[in-house]
Amino acid sequence: MDIIISCNTGKPIYEQITSQIKAMIMRGELKTGDPIPSMRALAKSLHVSVITVQRAYEDLQRDGFIETTVGRGSFVSARNKDFYQEEQQRRAEAHLQEAADIGRACGIPVEKLAELLRLFYEGEEV
Repeated sequence: MDIIISCNTGKPIYEQITSQIKAMIMRGELKTGDPIPSMRALAKSLHVSVITVQRAYEDLQRDGFIETTVGRGSFVSARNKDFYQEEQQRRAEAHLQEAADIGRACGIPVEKLAELLRLFYEGEEV
């Protein structure tokens, strides 16, 4: 499992682990039922504390991405993708609400906001 830890992001290590594992699941690199390294093995390979990896695994389990069975280990959960997409959609909605509020307050036409969203979505420069 290729996880890259950076000390230069302001993001805690456990969050870096969590977000990278979520991304691997969403991209299909990790599939339902695939085993996840043990906490000790991952901590050793990343040169971090087992407690840090434990926190990441607890977050992944709470969010429905992995299931842990005593004596068997941790595995990718079946219910993760829909949950994650729903979570990300809520985040996008919050940002869109903020953009709509700014646009309304400043008199930016909704057509202009929609065009900007399309350009950003397609990765074009504005």
